[in-house]
Amino acid sequence: MKFFETSKYHFFKKSTYVYLRWIGIIGQLLSVYFVYFFLNFDFNFLISNLVILIGILSNLYLIYIYQKTQLSDRSAFIFLVIDIFQLGALLYLTGGIANPFAIFLLIPSVFSSSNLSFKTNFLLVFLTIVTIIFLTFYHLDLPSPISDHFHVSPYYFYAMPIALVIALIFLNFLAMSFGKQSRLRREALAKMEVLMAKEHELLTLGGHAAAAAHSLGTPLSTIKIITQDLIKQFKGQKDIEKDIELLSSQVERCNKILKRLTLNPVEEDDFIDKDLTMKDYLNEIVLSFKEISKKNFILNFDQFSNKEKLPKSVEIVYGLRNFIGNANKFSKKNIYIHLKSDNKNTEIIIEDDGNGYPKDILSKIGEPYLKSKYQFEKSKIGLGLGLFIGKTLLEKNLASINCKNSQTRSGAEVIISWKNEDLFNLQ
Repeated sequence: MKFFETSKYHFFKKSTYVYLRWIGIIGQLLSVYFVYFFLNFDFNFLISNLVILIGILSNLYLIYIYQKTQLSDRSAFIFLVIDIFQLGALLYLTGGIANPFAIFLLIPSVFSSSNLSFKTNFLLVFLTIVTIIFLTFYHLDLPSPISDHFHVSPYYFYAMPIALVIALIFLNFLAMSFGKQSRLRREALAKMEVLMAKEHELLTLGGHAAAAAHSLGTPLSTIKIITQDLIKQFKGQKDIEKDIELLSSQVERCNKILKRLTLNPVEEDDFIDKDLTMKDYLNEIVLSFKEISKKNFILNFDQFSNKEKLPKSVEIVYGLRNFIGNANKFSKKNIYIHLKSDNKNTEIIIEDDGNGYPKDILSKIGEPYLKSKYQFEKSKIGLGLGLFIGKTLLEKNLASINCKNSQTRSGAEVIISWKNEDLFNLQ
């Protein structure tokens, strides 16, 4: 899967949305309490508080239950619909479209217009228009004593919803236009940065390869000459001849690799270069760590039976290697990897026997530049970028990530799960 084909769907940051919702909820509470206690207006105070409670509970759900750091298109749509209905219910209780706070109905759809898909924006705009029309004809009276003195011409009264609808359409069109241009610029800039970084890497690699070929040429030639002398010296001793011939062939192979790198430093990554099952994926990744790590990797594939193969995905490989590498880095001795599947889901559980995630950053796992107040070994201090990159890449490939401290081990636990229909249909 190409990174830039998926990244454009994930720009709705959960933490920002939660803060904005808190501002809106606090504003609603201040307005309701000020009007009821200080102005002594009469309206459905208790029911209004219950409506605001819906917003509070949905925000708490986002903070404590919804695990992802970014809202998907579908999730954002559901919570924005809740915002529209919640505000619409408050307006219904306090005068409908005649309430001057009706203008806040435009905020959810305008807020989303530059971040979410056209289909989602269209549905939100349509729902907002329906809500405005409904509140025009069906609503309770304005809080008394305002309702006793508020009388306007029907022309003015019906002009208010028309003005709101026109403003809604205009603002959404404006935000979508600028949002689209902004996304295109971001993608173009990101691609340019990747190309520039790759070009710089290739130039550096080419220089290193040329220097290596020059530096290693003489010792490799010396080894080759010595192997030829040894073949003559131990002629007839088949076991020794076989070892010397192998040594000679490996020297020749080193020469070829250096020449190839010197001429063309662009070498394809042949790590997982074919379609594999998820079990084979994990085996290959774990094997690459075993070559450089002395720790124990304990694999459990007993509950995995799906033999369907996955196409090579750099994003999935890199994401899994980040989490497994993190477990390898912070574990004391053992890393536990459990893979299981059924007809609907595939799940990978990665645990270690380290100290686990610090409590003060546990709720922020998946965000970059994290810093704990607890002391760690300097060699193991990080900025959280590995987790952020791994989590983002896997979530862009429709995975669900849950990072927590293990209840069965002493260290951290990461649960990565896919719906099979999503995992095996990635493009």
